[in-house]
Amino acid sequence: MSAPVFSVPTVDIAPYVTGGDAAERAMAARSMDDACRTVGFVQVTGHGIPEVVTDALAAALDHFFALAPEVKARYRVEGANRGYSPPKSEALSLSAGIDAPARMNDFFEAFNVGVEARSFTHLELDEADYGRNVWPDEAGAAFRDPVETYFAEAARVARTLTTIFADALGVPVEFFDDLTGHSIDVLRMNNYALPPGTVVPGADLTGMGEHTDFGIVTVLWADRVAGLQVLGSDGEWHDVAPAPGALLVNLGDLTARLTNDRWMSTLHRVKPPLVDGTIVRRRSAAFFHDGNADAVIAPLPTCPPAAGRPYDPVTVREHIAAKLGGSRLGKLNTRADREAARLASAVPHVPVE
Repeated sequence: MSAPVFSVPTVDIAPYVTGGDAAERAMAARSMDDACRTVGFVQVTGHGIPEVVTDALAAALDHFFALAPEVKARYRVEGANRGYSPPKSEALSLSAGIDAPARMNDFFEAFNVGVEARSFTHLELDEADYGRNVWPDEAGAAFRDPVETYFAEAARVARTLTTIFADALGVPVEFFDDLTGHSIDVLRMNNYALPPGTVVPGADLTGMGEHTDFGIVTVLWADRVAGLQVLGSDGEWHDVAPAPGALLVNLGDLTARLTNDRWMSTLHRVKPPLVDGTIVRRRSAAFFHDGNADAVIAPLPTCPPAAGRPYDPVTVREHIAAKLGGSRLGKLNTRADREAARLASAVPHVPVE
């Protein structure tokens, strides 16, 4: 009997966006639970983000990443999850507990913006947790306006998803509201930075190293160029691309902790998008909805561990710091033993051709 074909489930969240009835919402919640139990990556339709907004975001990415390297470098913010990250400045696999020199060559470049502590005027929050945005003067409103517009839309989708999560897990909506009232939300815009047309015969390049996302949920816009791969339950890497008009959604580590791995934080990576041995340009924008810095994440009583040990409680601040210490500061994340064990058992994937 042949193994089932890997596929990313599609969930229509329109009943939660446009006010569907109770039966429609219940069906969407059941579909989400099934997708999160089996794959952890979901194609989301009915999200309500207009195409004109994502088109403008793509143009904004093109505008910024086309700037000269020395201009982009002015917006690098050391020690903070903001601003510009040049190619080969990060190693995402370290955040997942993998220490291998061959993996230290992530060639993506990125630009991060996010919520700021000063946005929550009624709270005394530490800027070290939330960061402060920098905006490239050279790109002007052609960059900032579309990015801020998309950021607001992605934030709305992320909060819609946590409402669906609450229904799927059988907890009050207020449960996620309490965890995310001053959530660390970051939009990371990525460009896979080898010049299009570069010939790389036999090269073992990593666009973005193997990793899990850090927080509660990620909302991903991506063009449909190949490269994104997901580690399936079969231990093999599978190519994934968004369906036309869809967003890709994946769970982060904190949701895996909340559910004691009833829902998995999916390991994924980006391999070089190659066609006939040459690079094809690829872009993406990941909105990370990570939760309040001071929130304590502990397994839900309704989610006993299916196998192995239960997760210990951790604050969002502690967890994010350990993960960023790997990807941005070059320190092996020793707390990621579960992710490292899953990666160690993975079957090598033939590069995209």
